[in-house]
Amino acid sequence: MLRFGCSQVVIERLDPLVDPGENPSAHMHQIVGGNAFNAAMPSTDIAKLATCTTCHFDQDFSNYWTANLYFRARNGSYKRVPQMANQFNDGDNAGITLYYTSSAPNATVAFRPGFRMLTGDSMRRTSENLGKNMQQCYRCFTEPNFGGSMYSPCMDPVYDTDYLPRQPCPGGIRSNIIFPQCWDGKNLDSPNHRDHVAHPLGGAIAFSIVNGTCPASHPIKIPQLMMEVMWNTTGFSNLEEWPEDGSQPLVLSTGDTTGWGQHGDYIFGWKDDSLQLAMDNGCYLRNCTKISSQAPKVKNLCQVPVTVNEDINGWMDELPGGGTGV
Repeated sequence: MLRFGCSQVVIERLDPLVDPGENPSAHMHQIVGGNAFNAAMPSTDIAKLATCTTCHFDQDFSNYWTANLYFRARNGSYKRVPQMANQFNDGDNAGITLYYTSSAPNATVAFRPGFRMLTGDSMRRTSENLGKNMQQCYRCFTEPNFGGSMYSPCMDPVYDTDYLPRQPCPGGIRSNIIFPQCWDGKNLDSPNHRDHVAHPLGGAIAFSIVNGTCPASHPIKIPQLMMEVMWNTTGFSNLEEWPEDGSQPLVLSTGDTTGWGQHGDYIFGWKDDSLQLAMDNGCYLRNCTKISSQAPKVKNLCQVPVTVNEDINGWMDELPGGGTGV
């Protein structure tokens, strides 16, 4: 299993997967990875287009992105909830922590150049009722420094929920988004960016349980990808600033106040066979002699110029793109 951080490369309203070529896209995203990220990205080898990456492993020029999180104040105005470096990723400029998991050496086939996928549904407003097998969740930390729970992602029966926490989280909120483990072996993408991948037989299973059997329609086992984001909610715990009706004040940049619409996007961009080497040679967390890494001060320098001219940090009357929170 690889676990490593990718610092923020840009925050803006672009989505080359769902809204290719649109500038701006419908809602705000926070993006990490290679500097080939753009409003429109060709279905080619992204590793040959990028010149730097914000990821710990400098062979990973992939792009990963999720919706941003906003605080909705009592007066109806919005402010983006800042991110913070995840546990063990000291020095990173916020960003996303990535997990790639395989059950054993030679058990998975790495993604191919041009591969891309999406998991979750930005329009979902009800629970999937997956219990401990939920594929996206929020961990409400009750203490500073990631304190309050030591469970694996999405496995805490009290502090992990598939909806946005409904109480203050003084230690921050951790978002986790898990991708399917099986591929049809033919298509690098599909019209909805989902149909070419699938869960094992029996349906979605919990994070790190990667020994399931793939269905005949999607027979190729791929590394399990998971995204993990830390939201710094420490400045938004004053209940006097929450809505008067007592409802929780957080909203995704899509306008989703439930959190059930959390989703993640992925465009593969590992150089040559570097990901396959990591999956087949006993690499663990950030310890991997088969691929090389870079220091936070180096990867934090990799940036993408902002192309959408709008405020991303101040108080605003509506969400970027016009969402109001539903």
